[in-house]
Amino acid sequence: MLHHFKYKIIALLILVSTLNISCKSGAGHSQKGKAVVLKEKNFKHYVDYFNTMEDENLKFAIPNDSAWIWMEKNIPLFECPQQNFEEIYYFRWWSARKHIKKTPQGFAITEFLVDRSYADKYNMISCALGHHINEFRWIHDPQYIEQDVKIWYRGNDGKPMNKLYKFSSWTADALYNRYLVNKDEKFLLDMYPDMVTDYAVWEKDRQRKDGLFWQHDVKDGMEESLSGGRKVQNARPTINSYMFGNAMAISKMAAMKGDKEAETKFKAKAAVLQQLVETKLWNAKSEFFETLTEKDTLAQVREAIGFIPWYFNLPEKGKGFEKAWEQIKDEKGFSAPFGLTTAERRSPRFRTHGTGTCEWDGAIWPFASSQTLTALANVLNNYDQNFVAKTDYFKQMDLYVQSQYYRGKPYLGEYLDETTGYWLMGDRERSRYYNHSTFNDLMITGLVGLRPRADEKIEVNPLIPQEKWDWFCLDNVLYHGNIITILWDKTGEKYKKGKGFRIFKNGKEIAFSERLEKLVSN
Repeated sequence: MLHHFKYKIIALLILVSTLNISCKSGAGHSQKGKAVVLKEKNFKHYVDYFNTMEDENLKFAIPNDSAWIWMEKNIPLFECPQQNFEEIYYFRWWSARKHIKKTPQGFAITEFLVDRSYADKYNMISCALGHHINEFRWIHDPQYIEQDVKIWYRGNDGKPMNKLYKFSSWTADALYNRYLVNKDEKFLLDMYPDMVTDYAVWEKDRQRKDGLFWQHDVKDGMEESLSGGRKVQNARPTINSYMFGNAMAISKMAAMKGDKEAETKFKAKAAVLQQLVETKLWNAKSEFFETLTEKDTLAQVREAIGFIPWYFNLPEKGKGFEKAWEQIKDEKGFSAPFGLTTAERRSPRFRTHGTGTCEWDGAIWPFASSQTLTALANVLNNYDQNFVAKTDYFKQMDLYVQSQYYRGKPYLGEYLDETTGYWLMGDRERSRYYNHSTFNDLMITGLVGLRPRADEKIEVNPLIPQEKWDWFCLDNVLYHGNIITILWDKTGEKYKKGKGFRIFKNGKEIAFSERLEKLVSN
């Protein structure tokens, strides 16, 4: 009897130990939330439908028959009266899950489902790593993106993967933005030394004498662009904005560590880049940020990469830079029937460089669309200007949703024709479920408007025009360890919580307005 009791005690100790490890791995945050208003079962039909759309010739860590179980445990729920928005929201979580791959070193997140010759070990490609972090920061279980990041930076016998630096990246910025969602200081500061080393590598390999950074457009993931070339060493708005964002993020990490010297040093690096981008990459004539060529002349063509400085809130306020955003409303600029083009349509060079494989000379790429829409949300939230409004954001999100269909079914590929919406190379196996952009991060932080921040205030600024939808709800959002619910109900009949715009924290109402407007609450 005593012998049997001893084994029960041992089993209990093992169970307690396992639970402790589980809690620590999630930084003390619940990995399974509890929706307050919406019911998970009401959205399962989307996954049942998506599962019928394909033969599932490739299966990785979470196959289709486990997709709904995984989504039920991990994703915020969303509901709105515009069915295609709702459908693509669930489609994007369903397709992102396909890219989670189990490796001997933990989970990796791929860009293509099919193997690519230029990928690193485990078929990893670093080009969209910043997008992966920003999208996966809303997944309740932190292990997928954390293990992916650790493989990238330590998976090569403790060193970075061989092809980490094949593409420009904004990893430090993305990791800090993830911290603003989950407040996991331990993980962020564990990665801090890697981010400092990362910055030094780019300075050594890509910094010009004047302080700007150069990059081949192909290593920005943007080959055949109008301003550059595969072997041209141009100072592009991309890498310079990324390095500004990374420097700002590293300075904030240093402040968290109490390292005043590093904080000051990286703030200074960011300030220098800000000044260089504003003075050397701004074309006063075209009123746009442009690529600076090897000959130190501006490229004289507007490209979507000229919006990227706002992705990091780089342009100073009150200096008129925001006038560049008028171009997203101009049909001779970037406004096309199926979204935002990657180069201005008025250019004689528009859609002339394409090689039939990758065309960044004007065609629409979700990679760029999601960068531009993130930047636009920052302009609408953080800048006092009259050039763009909520209606412009909603219009482009609507087009982004509409573009993610192919032959009547939800589809995500590499790039598409700006006037027909036809996915170029859409029948290629490699193009299916291309994990090279964000969408749900835009839905959460842009459209619904939950703006992650370092303090404990909850800020929501929806970019949905007042009369567009009579109701919507975002529920089961794991934010700072709490479950956040955001809902709008014009008549009060849909959710039976009363008329108006409401925020709930762990089921308790914390903010209310009669109108669909910015709310800030503790």
